[in-house]
Amino acid sequence: MDSTITYQIIDTSFKVAIGGVVALASAWWWGRRQTVIGPRSLREQKRLDVFEDISAFVGEVTHMFSKYASLAAESVEFGERWPAERKQELTRITEELVESFGKMSAAEAKLLILGEKNLERSLKIYAGQIVAFRRQVYSGRKDITTDQINALKQGVLQARESFYDMLSRKYDQTLAGN
Repeated sequence: MDSTITYQIIDTSFKVAIGGVVALASAWWWGRRQTVIGPRSLREQKRLDVFEDISAFVGEVTHMFSKYASLAAESVEFGERWPAERKQELTRITEELVESFGKMSAAEAKLLILGEKNLERSLKIYAGQIVAFRRQVYSGRKDITTDQINALKQGVLQARESFYDMLSRKYDQTLAGN
């Protein structure tokens, strides 16, 4: 009978120890999970906010560029038969696009403050592609084809995609705490 009681005591002790290890491992995992998912440091949150603001701004610029590209292509296609109202709309959109380049410089400066030189260069390339498009495609130009306009527009869109890829990676790294 003595060995049976000893065996039961050892068995029970072993089960209690296993339960303790499982409880400790669960508590560690839960604590780690809360740290990763929980509130971010002020620095990380500000960095994420800057990335989100720049992303929203670039989205606005892209929308203005799309309107400009459509109107400019339309003006090239219709030439002299293009309505005056559409010319005024193109002039207004052009002015808005030019104004946005001042804000673009501010966005580039924010990226430089964060130490994101590659991201700033990518944004500068995107802006440069838009400028190159505006120099090539404008109202009254007659010696450019729709295919050439589409190729130039594709260059702008590729630069935008490249910028957003880099921004997305930086955003994910910041979320991961790296």
